[in-house]
Amino acid sequence: MKTHPTPGARPAHLNRRSLLGASAAAALTASGLPALAQSKTVLRISTPAVPDDWHARMWTVFKDTLEKSAPGEFDVQINLNGALFKQGTEPTAMARGNLELTSISAFDIAKQVPEFSIFTAGYIIRDPAHQQKVFNGPIGAEMFKAVADKMDITVLNTCYLGTRQLNLRDTRSVKTPADLKGVKLRMPGSKEWLFLGEALGATATPLAFGEVYLGLKSGTIDGQDNPLPTVRAAKFYEVTKQLVLTGHLVDAQFIVVSNKLLAGLGAAQRQKLQAAALAASQFNNENRIKEESQLVEFFKKEGLQVSTPDLDAFHKTVQAAYQNSDYAKIWPKGLLDRINAAK
Repeated sequence: MKTHPTPGARPAHLNRRSLLGASAAAALTASGLPALAQSKTVLRISTPAVPDDWHARMWTVFKDTLEKSAPGEFDVQINLNGALFKQGTEPTAMARGNLELTSISAFDIAKQVPEFSIFTAGYIIRDPAHQQKVFNGPIGAEMFKAVADKMDITVLNTCYLGTRQLNLRDTRSVKTPADLKGVKLRMPGSKEWLFLGEALGATATPLAFGEVYLGLKSGTIDGQDNPLPTVRAAKFYEVTKQLVLTGHLVDAQFIVVSNKLLAGLGAAQRQKLQAAALAASQFNNENRIKEESQLVEFFKKEGLQVSTPDLDAFHKTVQAAYQNSDYAKIWPKGLLDRINAAK
């Protein structure tokens, strides 16, 4: 008599295949081959940078470098345009374990590490080379330790954001800060930025970045300050007539990683992460500096008057304003002298 399989039951030969398949899968998983994707460490990156910005492109360099040095170990997820977290909210996201990597400004750090506000002051850092000397030496090590202790993040490297220059709606003779009296100079809205604008001799006027172009065109503001690549990218040269090369703030972005992530990595992985951040920073710095060096001629061809003021007068006036302010009271004793002496 023929026997018929119980409805819903699997034939014995299929069960054997399933068992063999499961055993093989288990063996491969144990060897780490097909389970590699599952075991990857996720690195979520958030940045407000737009795709064409060097500060956006550097994250691709970071990802590529890490994939070469640690193939299959990390799942690097790059989120541009502030799509994942808005600018300034990244430190909170990292503290909550919702973000692994980002780049933040000295202004962001100073909110939680007050002594870091020294790097938001005008004429503290002289140029990109001085910036690297300061942050890659003993001063940087000390300040970054305070960041790690107070913010639970680690600075992996320092990126050059650009040197901020004055960009005026109308031409005028600007030799010293006194020549900017009455000039409505747009600045970001925080108290640190507004203090810098006043220290430069102008009337600091808070205005959202997205409103600057129209503000210059309509005369709501008389000028704005930004690195030259930003002046070109935002087309501010279309509604201004002069660039004053004050070089009042050599700005930085710091590539930072969550300490929660670092705690779960081995020493070799940490070194690879550090090396990838260095590669990204060097890529950014080289291209940013090269672009800036070419832009003065670009703006001259666009019809802007380009002038250089008495930089010594600006330097002395602005640093005096800071040294006589409440900001200087929280700066570690002797730190300004050490920064000035770094060569």
